[in-house]
Amino acid sequence: MRLLSIASGSSGNCIYVGNDNTHILIDAGISKKRIEEGLNSIGITLSDINGILITHEHSDHIKSLGVLLRKREIPVYTAKETIEAILGNDKLGKMNKELFKSILPDSSFNINDLCISPFNVSHDAANPMAYRVSYESAGKKKNMAVATDMGCYDEYIINNLQDLDAILLEANHDIRMLQMGSYPYYLKQRILGNSGHLCNEACGTLLDRILNDRIKKIFLGHLSHENNYPALALESVKMEINISDSRYKAGDFDIQVARRDMPSEVVEI
Repeated sequence: MRLLSIASGSSGNCIYVGNDNTHILIDAGISKKRIEEGLNSIGITLSDINGILITHEHSDHIKSLGVLLRKREIPVYTAKETIEAILGNDKLGKMNKELFKSILPDSSFNINDLCISPFNVSHDAANPMAYRVSYESAGKKKNMAVATDMGCYDEYIINNLQDLDAILLEANHDIRMLQMGSYPYYLKQRILGNSGHLCNEACGTLLDRILNDRIKKIFLGHLSHENNYPALALESVKMEINISDSRYKAGDFDIQVARRDMPSEVVEI
């Protein structure tokens, strides 16, 4: 199973997860051209995509969805409320409603040989979800997850992120940069609230709760362009792990920042 962050950031998100038989996208918040370029870099084309998972209806996650669906009739899986919000967005253009498949959080389903497990996250959207993707071969199960756009986490989130081999987890902002920055007050409060985004420190404390001996790669994703720096996010997250009571240290793991402007390296599990 492979994971590739084609783009991750406050300006646009698109993640590829797949294996030799099945290929899926999580979100489509960047241009069709950039998505195709990212897929082509690992020998895949848009016609190979078996499904698109949408986390929620904000533009940085669905920007090119209409263009993609007019190019290829790819099934789209997301919550009923999210489908309604997407179909009500005139900016996306005409889309075939039959391509949209309603799914429920905490109810797993399959796209070919990949098992998709959606779960709720706390964000100011219609019915936002994160995704855990699993593949079983030769009696061994591999698990990856993409979890962003959540203002807080709890035991429910922690339980859904156990026993992972790879993860892309949100480290959106540095609290001090956000508080001192130029954003209007209402936007700062939205981001800092329980339905906003995870800060670097919260990402680190959540990550500390889900670390295990199996994890091969950790990507920090959905960084704010205005209120974070890659190096700051990385060091803040590592510090939270290192100062915790966990038996793990940040140096035990391969932790990198997923870029907004270029694809990540490919993670193969």
